[in-house]
Amino acid sequence: MRILISTDIEGVAGVFHSQQVTAGNSEYERARAWMTGEANAAVAGAFEGGADDVLVNDSHGGYRNLLPDGIDERARLVLGKPRYLGMVGGLEEACDAVFMIGYHSRAQGRGVLAHTINGFSFAKVRINGMELGEAGLYGALAGELGVPVAMASGDDVFIGETRELFPGAVWVQTKIARGQGSGVSLSPAAARAAIREAARQAMDNIGTLKPLRIEPPIECVLQTQNSALADLFCTWPALERVDGVTLRFTTDSMQAAIRTLNSLAAMSFMLR
Repeated sequence: MRILISTDIEGVAGVFHSQQVTAGNSEYERARAWMTGEANAAVAGAFEGGADDVLVNDSHGGYRNLLPDGIDERARLVLGKPRYLGMVGGLEEACDAVFMIGYHSRAQGRGVLAHTINGFSFAKVRINGMELGEAGLYGALAGELGVPVAMASGDDVFIGETRELFPGAVWVQTKIARGQGSGVSLSPAAARAAIREAARQAMDNIGTLKPLRIEPPIECVLQTQNSALADLFCTWPALERVDGVTLRFTTDSMQAAIRTLNSLAAMSFMLR
């Protein structure tokens, strides 16, 4: 039984401010340690529940936030970018389930530090008419590879947006969002304990879970944060301009859609 733990930071207990999720700040160093701690809690629960192998994917920003010397030595790390599978890199190794730790609500949602892939450039992402955040996008990519999401953690808004996508998954609410940058959080220790127990419980359910599947063709409609970004993105001939801030494209798979979105996110650095 092999488990992939995909770990983001905005949904980690105690994290509420952009400085906590951006390298170069003293607060970031504390927050990445809390992120590492929540990843370790999921690792411990997975092994207690019967896992034979655990991969931990660093899924935030530059994908090099987790502290390698602080990770449970039984786990292996997926670090750095670019990588074709992004936040679920590691699924190349025939995993049985994904655990999503420290995830957040989608762009324009009311959760803590809400965004989708790239907060600077993406305002809304719809796949075949369904608005999705990172958990939905990458959960669908995992599903395309036959892998279900078995557990997830984050704030209450994230859970409310996402729960219906993954029936049977185990959820851990690390905090209550009161806005983009405020709320009520569990202590890091309490969050770790809850995640560990949820991961252990999730191991019992894996055989009953169905992967999230979105049937191709995949139509992606992307709303950008401003028209300059839409101008830039539509230099790519495969993209069709819908209006001042909206474009769309069609692909034959979720992997191709996500690779396109990640490429657009990288392009956006030209305008920063």
